Amino acid sequence: MIEVLLILIGFICGAGVSYLLWNALLKKKKNQIIENAHHEAEVLLKRKELEAKEKFLQLKSEHEKYVNEKNSKLSQMEAKLLQKETLLNQKIEEANRMKNEAEKAHQNYLQQLEALKKKDEEVTKLKLEQLERLQAISGLTVEEAKQQLIENIKAEAKTQAMQYFNEIMEEAKLNANKEAKKIIIQTIQRVAAETTIENSITVFSIDNEEIKGRIIGREGRNIRAFEAATGVELIIDDTPDAIVLSAFDPIRREVARLALQQLVADGRIHPARIEEVVEKVKEQVEEEIIETGKRTCIDLGIHGIHTELIKLIGKMKYRSSYGQNLLQHSREVANLCAIMAAELGLNPKIAKRAGLLHDIGKVSDDNPELPHALLGMQLAEKYKERPEICNAIGAHHEEIEMNSLIAPIVQICDAISGARPGARREVTEAYIKRIKELEQLALSYPGVSKAYAIQAGRELRVLVSSEQVDDKQIEFLSSEIARRIQEEMTYPGQIKVVVVRESRAVSIAK
Repeated sequence: MIEVLLILIGFICGAGVSYLLWNALLKKKKNQIIENAHHEAEVLLKRKELEAKEKFLQLKSEHEKYVNEKNSKLSQMEAKLLQKETLLNQKIEEANRMKNEAEKAHQNYLQQLEALKKKDEEVTKLKLEQLERLQAISGLTVEEAKQQLIENIKAEAKTQAMQYFNEIMEEAKLNANKEAKKIIIQTIQRVAAETTIENSITVFSIDNEEIKGRIIGREGRNIRAFEAATGVELIIDDTPDAIVLSAFDPIRREVARLALQQLVADGRIHPARIEEVVEKVKEQVEEEIIETGKRTCIDLGIHGIHTELIKLIGKMKYRSSYGQNLLQHSREVANLCAIMAAELGLNPKIAKRAGLLHDIGKVSDDNPELPHALLGMQLAEKYKERPEICNAIGAHHEEIEMNSLIAPIVQICDAISGARPGARREVTEAYIKRIKELEQLALSYPGVSKAYAIQAGRELRVLVSSEQVDDKQIEFLSSEIARRIQEEMTYPGQIKVVVVRESRAVSIAK
């Protein structure tokens, strides 16, 4: 027992000593940790203070720079305002000076006007006295004398003018008519061209009527998607085995036709597929336009044309004017220009180039308010064409002055291509209106009994009364009617005016 007690007492004492030692070690460790924490906190605090000072100095520097810039700008603006104020004061002084001078000039003008009025009154009084003396001597009033003098001068002037006109016309016919006819006839005879028709619709043939329903789609969603993607109206009516594509833009119509053809052949017709096919077809048509422009230039032997001009040439294939295909018309004009330039001893290559490009303004979408001739000239200048070619394009409808011999050739060949029989087709109502206006213009002259437009409006036959119009007056009447037609009317080619005067003696044998 004693040993056990001693062991127990020793264990208790050892545990107490161990506890005291361990507690002392913990306090020492705790104090050391606290000291380390205080040290790290002081270091971190100093670092943050340094960073804050650096940031403050940086912000202060940026602020000072910003303030300096603002002050500089304000100084510049202040200097400008002072300069403007100085100029304004100078202008005000100048305006006041001019105002004073104007007032002085106005006063001088009023004085001079008053003096002129007095002189005018004196002159008028002298004229009245003179007229009274002349009336007393001649036995005619002033109005009667004026009328008699005017009639005499008019008759004499008409006679001299008609004689002078006839001499000039005969001389011009002798010198120029023969050669001009020869060149134009040879040029026309050496070119063969097709007759073309203008369309604003395309008829798409289908195999059966079921395809119409698939094209329309549920509640018309397919047809709406197709029209939105192409810009072309689909007309699906009772016409058997046919769908009408309607649009004024032939390129959009061609895109719609090809897209519809692919959709019908594929069989999958829904809005997403429609948009996909239309985009692909647009790319194909764009490539076809470029290929057409290149092929046209190669066929005509024209080289070095800008890529954008080649695109415009290709677009001509899908455009028409009065029913005449624009590309065919331009090719025809190019060939005519080359032939006519060769006949006249000029450069046929330049003439052919100008003839091909003369209507490119019609296919450009830029600045639609500008006349197509001037727009085409601007495009040619933009893409570095020769000055004589640019002038020929801009002057072929006489919007600008011609300054080269190529310009009148292009104008003449354009008229030849558009005026030949079968080249162009006018709307019937416009044609009838033009014919009636032509006849009414002739009937507006005194002495004209009847007027007939014949040969599709290319000749105007005017019948005059033999009692009211003599042989000398019919020449003047013919020229006057032709002049008014040229100034007041728009027409293709030329119009021949023929004035007919005849006397008839009728007797009856009983």
